[in-house]
Amino acid sequence: MHYTPTPRDPKADPIRINLLSDTQTRPTPAMREAMARAEVGDEQIGDDPTVNLLCERVADLLGKEAAVFMPSGTMCNVAATLAHCRPGDEILAHASAHIIAREGGAHAALGGFQIMPLPGDDGQFAPETFRAALHPRSRYQPPQTVVSVEQTANIGGGTIWKKAALDEVVAIAKAHGLITHMDGARLLNACIATGISAKDMAAGWDSAWIDFSKGLGAPIGGVIAGSRAFIDDVWRWKQRLGGSMRQAGICAAACVYALDHHVDRLADDHANARALARGLSQIDGVEVQQPETNLVFFKPDGAGVAGDKMVDALRKRGVLLAMMDGRIRACTHLDVSAAMIEETVVIVREIVRGA
Repeated sequence: MHYTPTPRDPKADPIRINLLSDTQTRPTPAMREAMARAEVGDEQIGDDPTVNLLCERVADLLGKEAAVFMPSGTMCNVAATLAHCRPGDEILAHASAHIIAREGGAHAALGGFQIMPLPGDDGQFAPETFRAALHPRSRYQPPQTVVSVEQTANIGGGTIWKKAALDEVVAIAKAHGLITHMDGARLLNACIATGISAKDMAAGWDSAWIDFSKGLGAPIGGVIAGSRAFIDDVWRWKQRLGGSMRQAGICAAACVYALDHHVDRLADDHANARALARGLSQIDGVEVQQPETNLVFFKPDGAGVAGDKMVDALRKRGVLLAMMDGRIRACTHLDVSAAMIEETVVIVREIVRGA
């Protein structure tokens, strides 16, 4: 087993339509210009004005006291649990949550925490499932310290946690002395889709963060927010994890630009996802989960094509997708146009016909 990513074969057919992930976005020319003009300083001593501006804006956006710029969303999650928990503590999260399925066991490896996987449809656990998983404080069982939700739920299909469910989870957690953490990698997708502000969506959550390298189109970074005391502790872990940077304003400028120009346009990605789902649903035998945001999960097995075979056939036609949790995931973003969506549907139909 090799862990180093394999560079793309330069002899392979070029990718024309990249639906692999919204992490595949490239900085727009205007974003690159903003990065080039960025006023910078040493972030480690609080001397980068663009980083400071970004953190102030995200703290205000999420309704928190303070925030810190991180290289990645994974580091946001890991630093948060390291700040919130002690070795031997237990975190509760959905079984398909990013902190369980996509972070390499970092919470156990670095913090000595265990995560209790909670069941539930579409990447979400019911508040009552959470309540039922709580146990009395006892020396025989690990202290249950944090409950985490992922907004939106990636492997669940990009589904949106309803505000009422979030509020109920918060109420249960507070009644039992637990800390609340929101993995908000695609939080703004949920906000645009529902019309609920990020501040309202994150209300009651002790820590929350947003990712700038997904639908917002920046090349790097996430920002986590919470109380001043929590962010002070996150800074300590950011230093320990090697995430503290120098003239990071060049990267932060891309995030500031994204806040100004790329939030409202997430609605375009949602419209493209709906169009893709509609087109795929019209192909006999293709099973499609109707999207709530910018993720479309589908299975072509009923049409006589296994998922991995479909992914390979699409790649040969210049369309890049991925298998995830036994299904194909297509992810729309600012580098995917409506015309590309139409072309993808046509190609899938041709592959099915040739099966």
